[in-house]
Amino acid sequence: MITKAGSAKWMGGLKDGKGTVSTESTALKDQPYGFNTRFEGQAGTNPEELIAAAHASCFSMALSMILGQSDLTPEEISTTAKVSMDKDGEGFAVKKSHLTVAAKVPGASEEDFMKAAEAAKAGCPISKLLNCEITMQATLA
Repeated sequence: MITKAGSAKWMGGLKDGKGTVSTESTALKDQPYGFNTRFEGQAGTNPEELIAAAHASCFSMALSMILGQSDLTPEEISTTAKVSMDKDGEGFAVKKSHLTVAAKVPGASEEDFMKAAEAAKAGCPISKLLNCEITMQATLA
């Protein structure tokens, strides 16, 4: 089993408070976040953005692995995930993650690429973690 850690510190109330988020690897170290970065479009990070980055990177690696199982090596996989959070009862919930992927895969047919992309969408560990609708637009260059 692989275990990775992230941490957050929050100080103050919801709207006037401030927090920092860090990762075990220190790729993120005390990065600021707050109500304004999450709900008001201010510069800085937020939980949904971090989930989107995790989903895009996990999907890209899974797609590379699945293509490799068919002896196809991608030159490039470029993925963006857009995570949508909506009102859910009295609170909020992540309801959707939309993946947009463009890839250069020498020797891959459109059919083989789409089959691999769908398998990666369903099978990457972060897709399995998310309890939301996952949609995708995939393009083979």
